[in-house]
Amino acid sequence: MNYRTVFRLVGVLVMFIGLSMSFSLFWSLYLDEPDVDAFLTSIAICLVSGGSLVVLGWHSKAPVLHKEGMAVVGLGWLLAALFGALPFYLSGATPSFVDAYFEAMSGFTTTGSTVLEDIEALPRGVLFWRSFTHWLGGMGIVVLFVAILPYLRAGGRQLFRSEVPGPTADVLRPRISETASVLWKIYVGISAVQVVILYALGMTFFDALCHTFGTMATGGFATKNASIGYYNSVGIDLTIILFMIFAGTNFGLYFRVIRGDWKSLPRDPEWRFYIGIISFAILAITWDIWSSIYASPVDALRYASFQVVSIITTTGFATADFDVWPSFSKLVLVALMFAGGCAGSTGGGMKIIRILVLVKHAYIGTEQAIRPHMVRALKLGGVPVEDDVRNAIVVFFFISLNILLFCSLAMAAMGLDLVTAITSVIATLNNIGPGLARVGAVENFAFVPTAGKLLLSLCMVLGRLELITILVLFMPSFWKAR
Repeated sequence: MNYRTVFRLVGVLVMFIGLSMSFSLFWSLYLDEPDVDAFLTSIAICLVSGGSLVVLGWHSKAPVLHKEGMAVVGLGWLLAALFGALPFYLSGATPSFVDAYFEAMSGFTTTGSTVLEDIEALPRGVLFWRSFTHWLGGMGIVVLFVAILPYLRAGGRQLFRSEVPGPTADVLRPRISETASVLWKIYVGISAVQVVILYALGMTFFDALCHTFGTMATGGFATKNASIGYYNSVGIDLTIILFMIFAGTNFGLYFRVIRGDWKSLPRDPEWRFYIGIISFAILAITWDIWSSIYASPVDALRYASFQVVSIITTTGFATADFDVWPSFSKLVLVALMFAGGCAGSTGGGMKIIRILVLVKHAYIGTEQAIRPHMVRALKLGGVPVEDDVRNAIVVFFFISLNILLFCSLAMAAMGLDLVTAITSVIATLNNIGPGLARVGAVENFAFVPTAGKLLLSLCMVLGRLELITILVLFMPSFWKAR
């Protein structure tokens, strides 16, 4: 492990976080909010701290290899939340630094869980920073880092692969910095379109920006206590549903569409499975809540569609209190919490492609039990899935279940009831936001003990970086010098 290289890159990342706060500072100054000093102090702390780390590693000429790449990404995300928490704490938005860290980690990892009880009482600068952390974390602060720092060269590939969600990281251009740049241009372009549409539908420009950040990052932080339900607008609901589906789709497919391959979306087996799950879940929940909750089938379809898409894409926006829905509907939503979006999207969860591989793997295994001598390759879209990818998916699934079990037991030991304990871990580990019971759609995480907030913060970053990049940081052998 070359520590100087890690210090240098992490230092630049911390400085970048500080400079990113300048957009929130602009809103504070423009609207004459009381959080100006909090942002000025936070920016100064980030620049001084990050600059000190850069100085420590300034003379390092060593390349960014696999271990350094994982260390930069893992530490980078932990420190992003640490320094990103400063505006929340210094402005008085949160009563403790642990609460501020939870809120910042929830923002950067696009989880959307919150400890804030009255969102509308916050200064606009803090509200903007809260949503902007989503947007930075959605496509990935490290992916942006790679896009704007071309001198990383081969090292950028290590950083990119350690952060991009999914079992594989698509390389769309020969140089990894070009790939990162392409992904961010697509991300910015779609975001700009959504801002314009939401503004045209009646949102203020500030709210349109903040809700776009939450949608495209599949994060879920809103500027109103009632989330999207505050607007009670069919047009806004439909717009956000559509863009949540966009955000949950592999961004590599958009690149192919832009290049003229219009059939890449319907041909992709993961995307077809993704749309199929969404369609089935919407119909099932609409049938369940029609008459029992909503008298009109149109209303049932509207609210079911929004919550299904919000949960499967791990966005976490709400237009209804789904915790009062029938048990069948709640169970379907819990199942969707495990699914997540497509690989290469901003969505969290297991990812649709992993579920598809596991289903096919189970089917082939069952068939081989009947025909022991049968040899059949596991294929997706006619392309064989390599054994190392399949094995990595099985390992990921096994580790996820164990973390879910351990953390749920820990939360229950802190006094949380069974449903709250389990769904709080599911909601944070899969970067969803709301769970059920005391952490439901109209509730928050403020009541969770301090130790619980720290554990759930760890769950958030484990889910965002898909476990391994964070777990290796706790292995002594990982830090040994070469």
